[in-house]
Amino acid sequence: MGEDGAVTSASQRPEGPAPVTRLIATDLDGTLLRDDKSVSPRTVAALAAAEAAGIEVFFVTGRPARWMDVVADHVHGHGLAICANGAAVVDLHAGREFVQVRALPRDDALSVVHALREAAPGTSFAVELTTGIHYEPAYPPFYQDPGATVAAAEKLLHEEPAGSAAPVLKLLAHHTELAPDAFLSLARSAADAHASLTRSSPTALLEISGHGVSKASTLALCCAERGIAPEEVVAFGDMPNDVEMLRWAGTSYAMGNAHPDVIAAASGRTVANEEDGVAVVIERILAERLAR
Repeated sequence: MGEDGAVTSASQRPEGPAPVTRLIATDLDGTLLRDDKSVSPRTVAALAAAEAAGIEVFFVTGRPARWMDVVADHVHGHGLAICANGAAVVDLHAGREFVQVRALPRDDALSVVHALREAAPGTSFAVELTTGIHYEPAYPPFYQDPGATVAAAEKLLHEEPAGSAAPVLKLLAHHTELAPDAFLSLARSAADAHASLTRSSPTALLEISGHGVSKASTLALCCAERGIAPEEVVAFGDMPNDVEMLRWAGTSYAMGNAHPDVIAAASGRTVANEEDGVAVVIERILAERLAR
């Protein structure tokens, strides 16, 4: 571990001078946020300093738009955040308005439901729409969403006529007995022909998006619109839903509290979220920029 608290594997660094950082992409829970879901003063200052230095900051999270209040005040110039594991780009300056939606087709969601009911009996489901979440009776209820409709997934996913209902951002699948990684592996074997499956929870809760939809693919679209290359991006994460993004970015950091798959995917490592690991790296980036 270096003096600034960040660890980077030199064997994974490209030869020659490091590219100039133009965009920072960071996960929220377990990464930017502390365990109590707060943003520390040190991290607030680091984010503001990055923006002042001309580096765009994107929050890239599995959270839905309605759960973004915790960081809304810390989005600066562009105002955008990537939510629901890449299924939505949201303008937090405009009341969490959806700028882009990459929906999960309802037929594909139903195919996943049927595949997981067969492969993992006892799975319960929730459906995350652009308008809110709804779930099955056996699914753990969300205290944040007391107005949710409770019904079988097949009913929640039904629309008549076609195209009349709100877009599906994510299907969520929960199991009370399977280990989280085992559930993800089983689900991918059974249903990855229909959708993209990942997880960010410490429990056996899977997040299912449209085929090819991920934090990485939506971040790539946002960067392409800005003329930003992958090597100009620094990314941070801690859970399997961050793996593709960390592999895509030119420089990436696994948090000190990260899942083993995240550590393997990232090009470097920083300290844990409770120790302001994202801020540690941002401060170093800015110090190196000043020293040039």
